[in-house]
Amino acid sequence: MPIIELITIIHAPIERCFDLSRNIDLHMTSTSQTGEKAVAGITHGLINYGEEVTWKAKHFGVWQHLTSRITAYDRPRHFRDSMVRGAFKRIEHDHFFESHGEATKMIDVFDFNAPLGFLGKIAETILLTNYLKKFLEERNICIKNAAESAEWKYFLPNKNL
Repeated sequence: MPIIELITIIHAPIERCFDLSRNIDLHMTSTSQTGEKAVAGITHGLINYGEEVTWKAKHFGVWQHLTSRITAYDRPRHFRDSMVRGAFKRIEHDHFFESHGEATKMIDVFDFNAPLGFLGKIAETILLTNYLKKFLEERNICIKNAAESAEWKYFLPNKNL
């Protein structure tokens, strides 16, 4: 089972980084290259514990739907989204946040399994791990850029972070 771990240092308060990371609208902005759109469940704003979102996106030339639920939540230190329906056998994405003075250390732990047994293992090794790592890195750059500029106010208009 592949695990992708990423660390992103963001020069912004931990609460801002946490809320931007669970903002559906920012997620759609960060994944525009795949046409990702929230189509069911929480489709705008902040997703919270126990809530679900269904994403429609084009990956590898195929439109797919993936539903995830927030299954762990400890603001502003951690939340987990877990796939409840989709093409993968399993996805668990933990988002950890640590305050370091005026900066926040954002840690992603993305744990997944492809379907199809042995063929899925080959796809994980050859294709999926690198593809998903790049996908997450692009998302994190978008979060970082928003958090470190005035853009965060667009995504969190009622917050004073």
